[in-house]
Amino acid sequence: MRVVLATNNKGKLRELQALLMPLQIDVLPKSQFTDDDVAETGSTFMENALIKARHAARVSKLPAIADDSGIEVDALSGAPGVYSARYAGEHVSDVDNLNKLIDAMQSVPDALRTARYRCALAYVRDVEDEHPLCCEATWEGMIARAPIGDGGFGYDPIFWLPDYQRTSAQISAELKNQISHRAKALQQLLSMLRSSELQRSQD
Repeated sequence: MRVVLATNNKGKLRELQALLMPLQIDVLPKSQFTDDDVAETGSTFMENALIKARHAARVSKLPAIADDSGIEVDALSGAPGVYSARYAGEHVSDVDNLNKLIDAMQSVPDALRTARYRCALAYVRDVEDEHPLCCEATWEGMIARAPIGDGGFGYDPIFWLPDYQRTSAQISAELKNQISHRAKALQQLLSMLRSSELQRSQD
């Protein structure tokens, strides 16, 4: 089975390829077909995931999986949320976004620094798919006061995991691919995909 991943984010691509590898799915990056991005005009992660999945299916003529994800900070009323990748502005680096969040959280006491990563995944069989497979999952944590660790990407160096006493930038890629928001969402999606294909084979 060939599927295109609707992302140009190298970190997300690595994670999703690693998660899909055991399932004998031939994963192709969207960059193999186009370097153009589609405008993420949705107001939710799921709306943006569907926009990206349909765009990837259109340019590749293949089924597509798209991820839209970000971090939600309770003390900031859920921000950055869908604006996580451009929290500090358009065309900024992960470090710019991370530093802006650290600054915004300076006066927040430790007990109120709760946050979560949220991931929405959408799978479309083609651009006109009227019944896309959609799922969401979250990963709970806290916002650290300073970056720790050099793994992962995005906000990982300040996403503190109380159960592990480490940030998500300090844990192994193998562990992250078991417990992260993206890993949990993908497991849901794969279960839905297996059920869907089984149903189609019985029709």
